[in-house]
Amino acid sequence: SLSLSLLNMQLEKASFESVILSWTGAIVWPLFLTVPLVLTSGLSPISYEIFPAAWYDYSDGQPKPLGLSLGILAVLVGQIFLLPYFYLHKNGYLSLGVIPKSIQSKGPPEYQFGEGVATHLSQPEGFVLLGGYLCLTWMFNLMPPSYYNFQGAIQFKETFLSLVIQDGIQYTMHRLEHCVSPEFYKISHKPHHKFTNPRLFDAFNGSLADTFCMILIPLYVTANLVRTCNVWSYMAFGSLYANWLTLIHSEHVLPWDGVFRFWGMGTPGDHHVHHKFFKFNYGHLFMWFDQLCGTYRNPKEFSKRAFNENV
Repeated sequence: SLSLSLLNMQLEKASFESVILSWTGAIVWPLFLTVPLVLTSGLSPISYEIFPAAWYDYSDGQPKPLGLSLGILAVLVGQIFLLPYFYLHKNGYLSLGVIPKSIQSKGPPEYQFGEGVATHLSQPEGFVLLGGYLCLTWMFNLMPPSYYNFQGAIQFKETFLSLVIQDGIQYTMHRLEHCVSPEFYKISHKPHHKFTNPRLFDAFNGSLADTFCMILIPLYVTANLVRTCNVWSYMAFGSLYANWLTLIHSEHVLPWDGVFRFWGMGTPGDHHVHHKFFKFNYGHLFMWFDQLCGTYRNPKEFSKRAFNENV
């Protein structure tokens, strides 16, 4: 009896330590903001002023390439932090060797991590098309003037507002792709729905038409609605958006999922509901629009039959 009690205590301690260790991965969220934070923080040894003013000065109304380059770099750096984090998380290195629970009861899809990374980063409808959009809208002066402003630091209110508006418009476009025309759905969004049990690396695997309608149109409309962002807020928004959109395709539960779901923020479990059943959870970063429109379903409603419990 004493031995059994000691064993239970050791198991409880190990479980507690595993939870605490897994939560250290949450540091990836501020790391998504590395580029704008490093270049604007008073605590940082460097700032954007290390670059010649001619590379970013907008007083003549002509866009310069520095803001564009740093914005693309911000997303890339976010991915550089995200991918090693997910490798450690997926393989149990952040949970004392315990493999995190898969979202779906059938288990996660099997694949080689290196193949997943290569597939993820080489999607033409993902980062290539997004990069083209950023270059076109930036260099052809199609963004509101404030976006070219290097003064100040990240404006977290504008960044948050951009994320919410982007997701609201994306929710609308997503529903339209599903219901307006079966023929258009086949060539736009249906290729992404071949993944009924998605993995993290399927986030941008779809079609050019899907990316244009569901990501690029909302991006441009959002920028023209939130017209007071400076360049650092735009970078923060871009990095958070791209990396969060990647994370909700995870095949495993993430440590912060319970907190996120409490606040109506998107989790892998929520998004897997959409991939599995197609007609629920059209939102990505937030479930608020689904909740308002009656299209939200909690993964626990499908537990055991399709999903593991408490995902």
